Amino acid sequence: METCVLIIGGGVTGVGLARDLSLRGIDCTLVEARDINAGASGANHGLLHSGARYVRSDPESAVECREENRILRRIAPHCIEETGGLFVAVAGDDERYAADFPQLCRRAGIDCRELAPGQARELEPLLADRLIAAYAVDDAAIDPFRLALDNLGEAMDRGCRVLLAARVEGFEIEGRRIRSVRILEPTTGERRRIAAQVVVNAAGAWAKEVAALAGVPLSMTWSKGSLLITDRRLTQRVINRLRPASDADILVPGGTVSILGTSSVRLDSLDQITPSLAEIDGILEAACDMVPALASTRFIRAYAGVRPLVGGGGEAPGDRLLRRGFALFDHAAQGLDNFLTITGGKLTTYRRMAEKAADLACRKLGLDVPCRTADVPIAPRAASRWVEAGAGPRGWLEACREAQERLLCECEMIHASAVDEVCEAIRRQGGRPSLYGIGRRSRVGKGICQGAFCGLRVNAHLYDRGILQGRQGIADLLTFLGARWRGMRPILWGTALAQEELQEALHCGLFSLDLENRR
Repeated sequence: METCVLIIGGGVTGVGLARDLSLRGIDCTLVEARDINAGASGANHGLLHSGARYVRSDPESAVECREENRILRRIAPHCIEETGGLFVAVAGDDERYAADFPQLCRRAGIDCRELAPGQARELEPLLADRLIAAYAVDDAAIDPFRLALDNLGEAMDRGCRVLLAARVEGFEIEGRRIRSVRILEPTTGERRRIAAQVVVNAAGAWAKEVAALAGVPLSMTWSKGSLLITDRRLTQRVINRLRPASDADILVPGGTVSILGTSSVRLDSLDQITPSLAEIDGILEAACDMVPALASTRFIRAYAGVRPLVGGGGEAPGDRLLRRGFALFDHAAQGLDNFLTITGGKLTTYRRMAEKAADLACRKLGLDVPCRTADVPIAPRAASRWVEAGAGPRGWLEACREAQERLLCECEMIHASAVDEVCEAIRRQGGRPSLYGIGRRSRVGKGICQGAFCGLRVNAHLYDRGILQGRQGIADLLTFLGARWRGMRPILWGTALAQEELQEALHCGLFSLDLENRR
């Protein structure tokens, strides 16, 4: 297999790069070891930053976020909910920091409007009555799954090839150039080589490991951030704690729920990326100062992602002090003229990251083709609409009844034809339809039951369609429920505990999946 540019990594930066190159008319191929948005791009809080969070600690990143915020609102409005945002300080917070905030925002060109504490509480009644300062900013909520899928869909329409579940095993190097990349497809055991003129490492937190396969050292710090999902939407706006960046200082509305986070825990490896009970307890304790109602809120699950922070090796004073900007490496300095790495950054700045990487790739190819992604709107794809939270009850149930279709997921109103459409999209992306893949492209498994009922129903539907054979469904269901369990385990109290006991009774007591897991 041959390609002009090979992109390693199917996070939002990788798919954004695929769209950028495709718009420039450059042949490209994307390989991903797991699935689209399987890393930090699918494990964040979905905040479209105004830039205000970084006005003191990282002014350069603040400006980048402000500029990209405005571009994304223009080119991808269907992925964004215009929530607006509030920065609020409570009694005991640093009053000097709060007083300096509007001036710092003005320096970065960020809109910031002061509100009286009473005004802020009128806008968001669940805010604490101990507010001492409040400011309105242009934060918003963005759907990272729809954003990535729509970027990828357009890239594929323009000729980009995609290989999912394709792991990079190594590089074949001649002199100062990578001639080909060795790929293993674990599900089939098939191995292949992909020859490329330029290779771009966009593997996120795994970029360091990919670079090491080429013999290139990369200094990177892994910072895990854990988040919680509430069972209902608590606020209409993004709520930020008005203090230096810390744990539990962001609450982001997303459709019918809210997402609370995050923590910052240094990792030594990427083997276990799961939220811990201590992290979740710490997040809740701190966040209740800002939104007291969180103390009695039911949580659906917790999850964790890893921030790839460039530099910061050794005993840094704190990972939150490391810059949140992105880094683009030309590995010609390490002896490989056609190998690049793009990493770090944020969801908000993914388009700029892709642009800079594509610009450098074009120079390597001897091409002078301008970037178009800041001006060309991202077209909504039909199959990606199933990831939208809260859209089901607005008409899908009625459509399901009219068509006399089976409803496979009651929590999120996903019917059989929606699953069929998602399966076709997975096939087109070079993957095998599975519960895991369907869950990344729809709301299946994301409701209150956390897959207790829809997992079985969707699997049965896949057998009916001939997509699953033999014992494939058992393995898929175990993988799917295992992922759900990792997110449920840190919040096992109250109603969530009763929900998990029901799930255990169904899958272990009735279907003996605990015995299957031992085989």
